[in-house]
Amino acid sequence: MAVIHEPENDRFRLAMAASGIGMAIVDLQGRWVEVNPAFERMLGYSASEVVGRPTTAFTHPDDIDISRRYLKGLIDGSIPMLDARKRYLHRSGATVWAQANVAVMRDEDAEPLYLLVQLRDIGAELAVEETLKHRADERAVALNASNRQLQLFADAVAHDLRAPLRSIESFSGLLADHAHDRLDETDREYLARIRAAAERMTSLLDALNELSRATGAELKSSPVDLSLLADWVCAELQDFDPQRPARIEVQPRLMCEGDERLLKLMLSQVLQNAWKFARPSEPVRIEVGGERVGDVLRLVIRDHGVGFDMRYAHKLFQPFQRLHGPEQGGGHGLGLAIAQRVVERHHGRILADSQLDAGSTFVIELPAVAPDEDLR
Repeated sequence: MAVIHEPENDRFRLAMAASGIGMAIVDLQGRWVEVNPAFERMLGYSASEVVGRPTTAFTHPDDIDISRRYLKGLIDGSIPMLDARKRYLHRSGATVWAQANVAVMRDEDAEPLYLLVQLRDIGAELAVEETLKHRADERAVALNASNRQLQLFADAVAHDLRAPLRSIESFSGLLADHAHDRLDETDREYLARIRAAAERMTSLLDALNELSRATGAELKSSPVDLSLLADWVCAELQDFDPQRPARIEVQPRLMCEGDERLLKLMLSQVLQNAWKFARPSEPVRIEVGGERVGDVLRLVIRDHGVGFDMRYAHKLFQPFQRLHGPEQGGGHGLGLAIAQRVVERHHGRILADSQLDAGSTFVIELPAVAPDEDLR
């Protein structure tokens, strides 16, 4: 058995006896040499029942193999010091969870002498952790249920509102055709305003549905080529406005990790803004580029349009806030709020910089793909 040499032994044993933490000495063969009163109380055994027996006799069966590996690593020096959770067996048969701190005491030639063990009962802490985890799981389930109900409500409202809007658009169009000659200029203007208002309401419902999807849709993460998505969105914009000349440059292989559907939605909102607020008398000019910075893809979308006043930049991502009026192409005020929601759900951020009559730049930071994925 290991021996603690005088005069240190008396002071050490006094410290062990007074400690409120379970303490023990274990020899190099893995047998208990000495244990203190706190250790006895923790496991329910007296010192005479423990000393001389292997530590594995009081270790939970599922932890025996790892305990042997710990012992070997501590003695040969591959494990300088152990700080790990381990399970022990109480005299009653109950499992005792303990935080085990184990160090090897060595002589002047660095040869191992014995192991000094400290055991702290963490059963109560684990119970609290389990309770908190259970409560967090319950809250997550409740939140998911609430989000599903909110989505169902939003879908129902949108569906019920679309029907009368379609009627307004349809019948006002028929009225404009059939009664055109009987209507004066003021009547036709009123009718045009009715149709325009119905169209704006339909667009707003679409945007609200997209905002709901950006907020509550399940994230399905995978490597995403943002360059391909940007090309796709820009092609859609060109198809929608084929008469508008455009010069669009997209840097290839801008790869990130995320949900492809939501990331396309985000790019649609930002690129639509760049298209809408291009200078009226000039071709649309949009540049999409970026770089990887550590674990982050830094995406940069730059246009050369009318820009906006940075004094109002704090309103940029707020729902229903418009920095441009309808005559300048301003819409429902939800596009950038949708984009920000998607970026935040990917644990990223979106920033904007602009100068009036000089264009705007949006910087979007997203998780980059792992290097091995990027090479595929």
